[in-house]
Amino acid sequence: MSWIDELIAELCPEGVESLPLSAVCEDFIVPMRDRPKIFDGDIPWCRIEDIDGHVLTGSKIGLGVSPSVVEEMNLKVMPSGTVVASCSASLGTYAIAEVPLITNQTFIGLVCGPRLVNRFLLFVLTTMTPKILREASTGTIPYVSRRKFEQLEVPVPPVPVQREIVRILDTFRELEAELEAELEAELEARTTQYEETRNRLLDLDGDLDSHPLSAMIRELCPEGVARRPLSEVTSLCAGDRIVKSMMSPESTFPVFGGGSEPTGRFTASNFENALTVSRAGSAGSVNWIEGPFWATDVCFVASQLQGGPDLKFVYYFVKSQQVELKRHIYGGSMPKLEKRFLWNLPVPIPPLSIQQEIVRILDSFDALVTDISIGLPAEIAARRKQYEYYRDKLLSFEGLAA
Repeated sequence: MSWIDELIAELCPEGVESLPLSAVCEDFIVPMRDRPKIFDGDIPWCRIEDIDGHVLTGSKIGLGVSPSVVEEMNLKVMPSGTVVASCSASLGTYAIAEVPLITNQTFIGLVCGPRLVNRFLLFVLTTMTPKILREASTGTIPYVSRRKFEQLEVPVPPVPVQREIVRILDTFRELEAELEAELEAELEARTTQYEETRNRLLDLDGDLDSHPLSAMIRELCPEGVARRPLSEVTSLCAGDRIVKSMMSPESTFPVFGGGSEPTGRFTASNFENALTVSRAGSAGSVNWIEGPFWATDVCFVASQLQGGPDLKFVYYFVKSQQVELKRHIYGGSMPKLEKRFLWNLPVPIPPLSIQQEIVRILDSFDALVTDISIGLPAEIAARRKQYEYYRDKLLSFEGLAA
């Protein structure tokens, strides 16, 4: 028998009763529909974007109203400690107000009475989201009324049991957060190491004493490494325009614009094994696309030129110049990369054997970083699933309901 079971057996031997929120909450605060027109006060006015984890501390963009506006508009102030629950479009979002605040109509405020610990209620609501969703009205935007929240039944063990469950779940969350931070720090360190190695390998000018391949370079190119414009050493052009209606999830070839992820699929391809450079939007972003694909006119594409350098080597070099590329972006709402700069970007051309050795090293580093990048979300997801399993088990009170 666990410590929680022993505590429940001692404090509620007849089981844990379930009660409607109306029996254990002191107030249900439904915000006014009208949005204030003047934000010159110190009482935060909050939106869904202001929630940080399960905490609501104020407006991230500094929106606040004065007591006079509160009185004039009859705004509802949620006291510190209120459980703020989404009752509209973002159903399943919950937080605790750490200061008195006002929200828009996305939320309802649940003010716990003496029999209910607010963090315990927050955890319980998290497990009850599917049930709350079923209670929502149908329509363009689902909505759960105050009455539905009042009728929602939640387990109400004695307060000491609630506090112990909160302590256990908070400890789990702290451990999970520490692990996530460690994993992200490892990824950042590996990424930094990779970028430093890439930049050292591709720095073929000046003093070569510290270059990892210095002996090889001195032997094969004693007079130094020549450079030529990107447009001369690759087949460089813009992608081809395609409209969204022409794409289909069932089509064979991925469609790439300026990013590393496909934006759709198409029946044909116009490039294969090439590097892309975003020309608009995320201008200056450099990506390597493996296999056949369709490149849109949102990007420039560099393909292998017969007799030209190893294209993967060129990709790694252009990638190392991403900061410099972004210095040559112009425009306002839709930034664009200066085509002339990209066309004239001077690419070092060492002997092919050096190019291939640099590619081999960087491919190995890239694979390592990619493995960590893929493994990190998977590890975090596994930890969250484990946490959710124990949370749901702690809050189920199976066989213990009164």
